[in-house]
Amino acid sequence: MTILQVKDSITSVQQSLDQVIQISEGLSNEVLRWNPTEEEWSVMQILCHLAEALPYWLNEIEQLLENPGKEWGRGLQDEARLAAVEKSKIHNTSLLDALKKLEEVKLQVENTLSKLDERKLAMEAPSRNPRFGTKPISFIVDHLLVEHASKHLGQIERNLSKVNK
Repeated sequence: MTILQVKDSITSVQQSLDQVIQISEGLSNEVLRWNPTEEEWSVMQILCHLAEALPYWLNEIEQLLENPGKEWGRGLQDEARLAAVEKSKIHNTSLLDALKKLEEVKLQVENTLSKLDERKLAMEAPSRNPRFGTKPISFIVDHLLVEHASKHLGQIERNLSKVNK
């Protein structure tokens, strides 16, 4: 991954978050909290998850820059990850708060990723998740930030297409 690709990654994550915000802004509380199926998250759950997950991965990058080779990551059953999704079920979690947090995340993305150069991107460290093994920081950027934000944008779009059926 090159510096130009890092800039593209920043833009990609920010654009995904912009679209998430734009799509979510006008939704009713009923639509925000509707789960298409028992296994699928509501839009509000996705918003709360993104607001927790992306800063988590940005912090993991910061920790790796400070402590090269440090173990990174978490599993699907991580308490903070699950708590963010549960938080969304509390009706006093407002859409405005969730969207404000996502606006802050956009700035965090730029601040953290702009610190990366080709040497730092290539730094490898073992993941706590055995599925990932040892990966470079560029993996976290590509898969846990860029793809993650894009994937959840698509999930919101799929949810909303089901609402109208």
